[in-house]
Amino acid sequence: MNPHPYLRAYLSGVFVPTLILPLMLTAFIVLRLVLQVPIPIERGLIFPMALVPAGWGLWNMLWLASHERTHLSVGVHGAIAPFLLLPTGAFVAHSLGVLTLGSANATWFNVCPVPYALITVGFCCGVAAYYLVWKYIVGFLNRILGIA
Repeated sequence: MNPHPYLRAYLSGVFVPTLILPLMLTAFIVLRLVLQVPIPIERGLIFPMALVPAGWGLWNMLWLASHERTHLSVGVHGAIAPFLLLPTGAFVAHSLGVLTLGSANATWFNVCPVPYALITVGFCCGVAAYYLVWKYIVGFLNRILGIA
């Protein structure tokens, strides 16, 4: 019997975003259709909804493949992901015209300026959140599925 460890790693990786993304879609529907927020949020929401679960699954497969050599805990491995996601997301958003970078702030959808200091604080909170989610939720699922 082949236990398929990479398939199990992929499935435990996609678990968290698969649960969170419907909540984000609900918030989007409330903001856009009920509260009539004039910002075109769908331009920045649909693309991540398609890629985030697959990315988490592949990232967990990478952890499984590299764990024997790196000996990184799953939490630290998960906390590395935002360091790749922020520049990649900023590049894609800037290329699609969703994000404009200025000297003091970044402007989303040509409407919402966000100071770089706030982005830095949000990034640090994101790294901490990724660490905790990967350590406690994805790590738990990896143990349950027998790959940790």
